[in-house]
Amino acid sequence: MEPFTTEAHRYRCTLPLAGRSNDTDKDDSGQVAEDDQADRAWRRPVQNAPAEDDGTTEKPGFILNQEPYRNAEILIADDNFGCGSSREHAPWALLDFGIRCVIAPSFADIFNNNCYKNGILPIVLPKEQVDILLQEAADAENPTFTIDLEKQEIHRPVGNEVFKFEVDPHKKHCLLNGLDDIGQTMERKGRIDDFEGRQKAAEPWLYRDGEAA
Repeated sequence: MEPFTTEAHRYRCTLPLAGRSNDTDKDDSGQVAEDDQADRAWRRPVQNAPAEDDGTTEKPGFILNQEPYRNAEILIADDNFGCGSSREHAPWALLDFGIRCVIAPSFADIFNNNCYKNGILPIVLPKEQVDILLQEAADAENPTFTIDLEKQEIHRPVGNEVFKFEVDPHKKHCLLNGLDDIGQTMERKGRIDDFEGRQKAAEPWLYRDGEAA
């Protein structure tokens, strides 16, 4: 998992996506639920919206096909973002498009947890602040924001007040260090190897050809 660093996410185009209860069943996750995770070239966060009926020709009126939003890495949304199915394909769709941060007043619980497991930072802000960000992202010619996870700050377009946000310390550590569930396990590899060494010496019958049975 790619670490979430301030240097990597300093100046990023921001996509405003207003509308309550943004439903994960409206993205393309359902159509690729059985596809191999490594083959996710579709990169289409909203079902059928970026392309015409032929599936390849871009719809010029769709926001993700327009500059500068086609390069967006921050998504600003409304209440209850990520509701719908609990498939992990929902954050995969955002991540494959390039989104590394979603800002909203609230998130569906399962979607929120899946974001952290895949390197996406979900930020909860008061509705009033989200509305301000939505307006700024829509009005600015090149809407760029800085997400400083270390300081837990959102730096808005030039001259505006910095917004602070809360994040669980452990989840913050994992994002900053690029640690998914496997990465967290590998952080303890030394202790695991030590345990297995002691167990192998004390209970060799548990091991076959040097490996655990």
